[in-house]
Amino acid sequence: MKKVGRYFWPVVGLSAVAFSLWLLYGELRGVSLDDVWDGLTAIPGRHWTASALCALAAYAALAGYDHIALLHIGKRVSWLFVTLCSFTTYALSHNIGGSVLSGAVVRYRAYSTRGLTGQEIGVLVAVCSITFTLSAMLIGGVVLVLIPEILGRFSDIGYAQFSTGTGIALLAIICAYVFGSWLHLRPFRLGALQVHYPRLPIVARQFVIGPMEILATAGIIYFALPEAGNPGYLVVLGVFLVSFSLAQLSHAPGGLGVLEVVFLAGLSDMDPAGVLAALLVYRLLFLIIPLLIGLAIVLVFERSQFAMKRD
Repeated sequence: MKKVGRYFWPVVGLSAVAFSLWLLYGELRGVSLDDVWDGLTAIPGRHWTASALCALAAYAALAGYDHIALLHIGKRVSWLFVTLCSFTTYALSHNIGGSVLSGAVVRYRAYSTRGLTGQEIGVLVAVCSITFTLSAMLIGGVVLVLIPEILGRFSDIGYAQFSTGTGIALLAIICAYVFGSWLHLRPFRLGALQVHYPRLPIVARQFVIGPMEILATAGIIYFALPEAGNPGYLVVLGVFLVSFSLAQLSHAPGGLGVLEVVFLAGLSDMDPAGVLAALLVYRLLFLIIPLLIGLAIVLVFERSQFAMKRD
């Protein structure tokens, strides 16, 4: 049974990639590499700069996830170490897929050298995951209420009423979470972990830093998209949330193929070559460059740990 569990998610991820690439092939039969290259070169320099700044803001906010979690469990770790650990964790997990599991492995290796126990690291990972999930629900709820027609870009089945109702339900869950923190309700369980409701000041930080990360990440794509046919930031944000959620569920490494298929469907009124060019910018600034930097940080860290053991 353990063997089956070990290979289940990698198989799911590879299957999702294969299926997405097959769908993508059907979408892009009329688009050439030259068209995509022209789309990349057509992006103005100021838009490249704006996308790069959004990527920096996103990773700065991701570092805030770890700071919030450490504040919640009452542990002090140097600001620089936490920032580098968070950056490396997300740079690797975004590319590998299965971000909770891969992020837990990286965090355990790093934070155990700073005296955190396995239980504390487990709570830290849980708080980071909860912060992201709640932030996505908050932004998703707001987007669905403000522009209920967003789901009409993917389906024709009664999207307006369903979107508004879903958005209100998501916002109600957020309110319940805040209310639970205010009432100091009993801890809730995540598997074997027991997670206490964060104090209200920590909840406030969650709902500032978490949404900032999602808004900035969507901004990378928004600024890289061509102006012709651009539906506006809120629509791009909504499509990004759908694509990122499906990519997470599929466990596809880097959302390969999934992001492209969803964006091409959600922005079908735009030039597909321009959409693909914007997604390439996203992959370069948010995935590839951080991955290379993250790998360098891991090598330096492991070398320093090896040197300490030898001494």
